[in-house]
Amino acid sequence: MGDRVKLIRKALGLTQEQLAQRLGVGKTALSMIETGKARLSTRNRNILVQELNVNPDWLETNKGEMFNAEPNLSSFRLRTDGAVPLQSVPLYSIEATAGLVPLFEQKTSFTPINYIHIPNLPKCDGAIYVTGDSMYPLLKSGDIVLYKQLHDLENIFWGDMYLLSIEVEGEEFVTVKYIQRSEREGYIRLVSQNPHHADKEIELSRVRAIALVKASIRMNSMR
Repeated sequence: MGDRVKLIRKALGLTQEQLAQRLGVGKTALSMIETGKARLSTRNRNILVQELNVNPDWLETNKGEMFNAEPNLSSFRLRTDGAVPLQSVPLYSIEATAGLVPLFEQKTSFTPINYIHIPNLPKCDGAIYVTGDSMYPLLKSGDIVLYKQLHDLENIFWGDMYLLSIEVEGEEFVTVKYIQRSEREGYIRLVSQNPHHADKEIELSRVRAIALVKASIRMNSMR
């Protein structure tokens, strides 16, 4: 089994030190596991299976696929982005947090419903599930977007994809859109990927919370 642990580490692009930290063991202990000099504990096996999506049958028998399901991952990087070798991105429920505004303002008081572990992505603050089809086929309802919160609206990168909270008649409307400049002073243009959704201009003052979309995940069916 030790050689398969090494294959998992290589497939995830991790160093021994990074995977050892994720498993909560020392680098020397991981090296001994990989060379067959030590057994993989039940706790560490569960981390591989439950958190890193390793197929337990493959781990035990070397039969089948290494991972249970393959996430279709799209990364949206800026030229200034630096990749993080491995990070735990909290996945939040918008229903539980009552919207983006409370989440962004009090995120330390909300408990994530899970964590996403993906190597070599730009730094992300959190992740939520997408609803609606305005960004289809790039994003569909049920996909996950990973975001980096934007604290100053002056720092918008025109043409990039954003997660926004917009005030509509006193209610919060959460959406994912491309943001483009508007010819009207104090307005921005929200652009959908889906051609059946018309572009919309809104007052910048109606944006209550905003985050740059750094990646999206779509889970394929089991193999």
